[in-house]
Amino acid sequence: MKDYIVKALAYDDKVRVYAMQSTEMVKEAAERQGTWRTVTAALGRALTAGTMMGTMLKGDEKLTIKIEGNGPASPIIVDANADGTARGYVSQAAIDPERKDNGKLNVSAVVGNEGTLSVVKDLGMKDYFTGSVPIVSGELGEDFTYYFASSEQTPSSVGLGVVIGEGDEVQGAGGFILQMMPGVEDETIDDIEQRLNALPPVSSLIQSGHTPEQIVELLTGVGNYRVIETVETSFQCHCSKERMGNAIFGLNEEDLRAMIVEDEGAETTCHFCNETYLFSKGELEELLAEKLQS
Repeated sequence: MKDYIVKALAYDDKVRVYAMQSTEMVKEAAERQGTWRTVTAALGRALTAGTMMGTMLKGDEKLTIKIEGNGPASPIIVDANADGTARGYVSQAAIDPERKDNGKLNVSAVVGNEGTLSVVKDLGMKDYFTGSVPIVSGELGEDFTYYFASSEQTPSSVGLGVVIGEGDEVQGAGGFILQMMPGVEDETIDDIEQRLNALPPVSSLIQSGHTPEQIVELLTGVGNYRVIETVETSFQCHCSKERMGNAIFGLNEEDLRAMIVEDEGAETTCHFCNETYLFSKGELEELLAEKLQS
């Protein structure tokens, strides 16, 4: 089944909810990065949150999330677009700390519990919007919740989950972002708080087969919401040989000559998707000649 996000409004349009199934996206990211189970969970949570945040944008707008904790997998980077496509990578894939006492994967051990979570939004204008907050737990759900409250002044609740099987494969992934709009009544806030307190962990909901629509219903109540849009999502990288060539073109002349004379070619790999691009000695010489003419 394809991944998708449900966007809904509830409580007389005073509450906004995004709920996502991200299983296939997280599977692909984990396979491309070669991540071990706990790092897969961290990358999957970040990718799920980032993709939902991307669909809050419009048109060609996009954002980049950088999670710079003091854990070994940081920084974790996610690029997301308004159309529901996203990509992400971790700095170290092969890390697997001991589980927590309750048997849960120890995501904060690979992310870190100190550092910063930053969001840079490219809204197609001259300046970028940048927001940055301290990491509060490293489990990421709480960290994104704090980001919305502190940086965007939007009271929110973020739930994220990735289910890893016995063979360390991704069995399911998803999450939600619930946000209070201006003018929300106290009674509504109380009702939502009760629902959030009674809500099982997102990973449990995923394991039991809950769809994004059903998660929205658990958060808001039967018949108390309306779906305004459903967006298909997918892992998508925008790398290409041309883009990699542009990066090589940006090197200084000395480094470019060394690649030609000493290495007689170049091999570059995309951090996000692990695609490898080869440049022959002749292709590098063409880049150098173009550089000398510019």
